[in-house]
Amino acid sequence: MEGTEELTLEQMAFMMILHSGNARSTIQEAIQTYKNGSYEAFETRLATAREQLKEAHQTHFGQIQKEANGEKTDMSLLLLHAEDHLMSTQTMLDLTASLIEMMEQKIVNPNQEG
Repeated sequence: MEGTEELTLEQMAFMMILHSGNARSTIQEAIQTYKNGSYEAFETRLATAREQLKEAHQTHFGQIQKEANGEKTDMSLLLLHAEDHLMSTQTMLDLTASLIEMMEQKIVNPNQEG
């Protein structure tokens, strides 16, 4: 993510929370659209969630690069919260995609075991 080198640690944490929070909300919307039978809208929303999560990961990676280059990172509750938010949203995205894939396999081939 360009421009993150000028951000404070707190600003970076808030950016991570913002983007991962947007991704989480979009994943929840995607699940609802899937339940309502809008499969194309589901895929579109999931793609949007992936882009939001990518923004959060890039912000996080920018901080990791700073630390790797010798800039000390002060740990804070805010940063821990941002990282937790990021990782739980990533898990939610992965799990949602996997569950939908499993459901679609059962719909296409309902006699398939496993």
